[in-house]
Amino acid sequence: MKQLGYILTDKGSKYAVSGCAVTDRLGIDAALKMLKADRAYAKATHNSWGAWLRDGGPVKGDDGESGAGMVILRMLERDAVQDHLIVVTRWYGGKHLGGDRFRHVQTCVRAYLDAI
Repeated sequence: MKQLGYILTDKGSKYAVSGCAVTDRLGIDAALKMLKADRAYAKATHNSWGAWLRDGGPVKGDDGESGAGMVILRMLERDAVQDHLIVVTRWYGGKHLGGDRFRHVQTCVRAYLDAI
């Protein structure tokens, strides 16, 4: 699992991005389990994720951050990235971010895609 760590902060919320190659749902579940083995990520408010599987189509998980998984999927589709899981982690800082949270998810995913 490639972890880029903290990408940005806003109003106390911190965002990080991680990802790895996967080929099926079992691989996604194993990767998420490995990420959450790190106590900091296990205690995060949200671990939103998305993957576009060549043999399984789009799969996502918002983990309470409604709509974040779809943002990740759209970016994977736009860049034609398949069989790769991207997880955007947020530690809530106490203040609502409104629509900014989607821009932050996009920023994190773009940083990850640029790094691979």
